[in-house]
Amino acid sequence: MVAAAGAAGYFAAAGALSGEVLPGTRVAGVDIGGLSSASAEAVLRKGIADPAARPLITHLGATASDSGGEREILTPAEIGLSVDVRGSVADAGTGWPTPVSVVRVLFGGQEVAPRVAVDTGRLTARVSELAAEFDVPVREAEVGYRNLEPSVTLPRNGRALDQAQAAQALRSAYLRSAQPVRLPVRVVTPQVSAEVARRVAGTTARTAVAAPFLLKNGSRQATLSREDLAGDLRFVAAGPGLMRPSFDAGDTAADFRSRLIGDDRAPRDATFEIVDGEPRVVPSRTGQAIDAGRLGSLVAAAIEDGGSRTVEVPITKGAPRLTTAQARALGVTQQVSSYTTEHPCCAPRVTNIHRIAEIVNGHLVRPGETFSLNGLVGRRDVARGFVEAPMILDGRYVDDVGGGVSQFTTTMFNAVFFGGFQDVQHTPHSFYISRYPAGRESTVSFPQPDFRWRNDSPYGVFITTSYTSTSVTVNFWSTKRFDVESQSSAHYNVKSFSTLTDDGPKCIPMTGVDGFTIDVWRIFKKDGEEVRRQRFRTTYTPEPRLTCE
Repeated sequence: MVAAAGAAGYFAAAGALSGEVLPGTRVAGVDIGGLSSASAEAVLRKGIADPAARPLITHLGATASDSGGEREILTPAEIGLSVDVRGSVADAGTGWPTPVSVVRVLFGGQEVAPRVAVDTGRLTARVSELAAEFDVPVREAEVGYRNLEPSVTLPRNGRALDQAQAAQALRSAYLRSAQPVRLPVRVVTPQVSAEVARRVAGTTARTAVAAPFLLKNGSRQATLSREDLAGDLRFVAAGPGLMRPSFDAGDTAADFRSRLIGDDRAPRDATFEIVDGEPRVVPSRTGQAIDAGRLGSLVAAAIEDGGSRTVEVPITKGAPRLTTAQARALGVTQQVSSYTTEHPCCAPRVTNIHRIAEIVNGHLVRPGETFSLNGLVGRRDVARGFVEAPMILDGRYVDDVGGGVSQFTTTMFNAVFFGGFQDVQHTPHSFYISRYPAGRESTVSFPQPDFRWRNDSPYGVFITTSYTSTSVTVNFWSTKRFDVESQSSAHYNVKSFSTLTDDGPKCIPMTGVDGFTIDVWRIFKKDGEEVRRQRFRTTYTPEPRLTCE
């Protein structure tokens, strides 16, 4: 009888409660009891809006006491977290209630955890971004060389965000707490201690460069000097407490190719030659090359084993960097610009002008590539044929190796100008020099100022140079895109020069030239119609008249 009465009471209560969320039901503190599913979703969506959008404050640190950790504020939207309102109401239940549910109603209701929707891709990506900002890579100990003296790079701990646990911590903290969420970070320790690195530097590293290597390819041979060996040799971490030699043979393979293989057997890039005023492709050729990776391993192994310092150089098949087909596809078909500047004969600066022209002659600039004069030529030095000649420094003429090469720079700048290519970096002289076109000239020094221009065309640009005792010429060969004209303003803001005297032993006289400002327009035309124009504004300071006493 009692059981029957209890069952009857349950079915009566359940029948009354079915179809609605049970009274006293709360989701994240929002009361949705007694409502239909649709009404409960609306009430829950409104009631949970603020906490669902509340940013999470994260604390990145190794331990709870790590007060030096970094903080980030993350919105739920950016890390892919939101409340699944419909799913949460479904979890609360609107169907036929169970006996347990009925009992809960009688004793004050139930608290249902909100269902969290997770965009895993967005959460993973944002945590990965946090790691990229926060992580510090471990620095392993390394032993290199300064000249022939071993030099130690000391190790340093790194740190790394545990990304999987960090993502889980963010999911768990969502809607549950306004307190900062600690994201787990681990310390990454180096494999080799400073003591081990210093010991290697004091013993093994010194022995490694005590003698040169003999490199052989059949009957051909060359000596890898101690200095060249030290330049590319390192001792690096190879396991806990272990360091091994590592030799980068890239430079060695390039420098010794001619001696150990011969130019007649080496790969040859396709290039161009000018025949009867037209560019023609000179075909490429495959050949032999030094396998730099294997050579580096052989040298390192010989150092580690302490054995013979004679190494048979590994040879591999070498492919050209520019094939015949690639060269033909570059569209180098005609002369697109040419410029000549003149100079007095036979001064030391003329030697430098000729030498830099020889280095640049035959260079190919591919589509999209930025040409750097300093990048190609490098520092001007006596070993490569440059001599001392006057150049401008701090408003005075001084002698320096490579002086005068700005004549070539100006010549190339004008080839760029009339070829219609993009000017990236050019620096006019501080004084106006009458042998150059005003406002259309450029100086250069090493390492700065450089002269750079970009081949912004879809075609290659092949550069040829030539010179006489009184002139230098730069020609660009490509496919013509524009007819380019130059237009100049009159000189304005003219400033008179001063008169100075100097009795120093290195004094170089100066003639005196007024300073001024000038505007030059580069006008691009196609089929006779102007398509755009570019202004270059140049201001020259007065060159003083300097008398040397």
